[in-house]
Amino acid sequence: VKGRVRLGVQAFAEALLIIPKAIAQNAGHDQHEYTTSKIPVGIDITTGEAMEPKSFGIYDNYRVKKQLIHSSTSIATNLILVDEILRAGLSSLRPGGQ
Repeated sequence: VKGRVRLGVQAFAEALLIIPKAIAQNAGHDQHEYTTSKIPVGIDITTGEAMEPKSFGIYDNYRVKKQLIHSSTSIATNLILVDEILRAGLSSLRPGGQ
């Protein structure tokens, strides 16, 4: 991906990584330790420690992940649209319409 589109893709990728980073940080783990390694990491809910999901027989379904990303993108787009509509509505309420 090149040009301006690359910036959008980069921002979207960073936004997707915020959630797992926040979960790791809130659990008291070093978020950078797990994001720099290429090994999939999960949280063992019984101990609260990091674990490798594959060793526990946990596999992510591709369709579920694809639908999750699609839904998240749609929701974010709608929220931005609502924000723009609200801004336009507020500006039309000002004297002079600007």
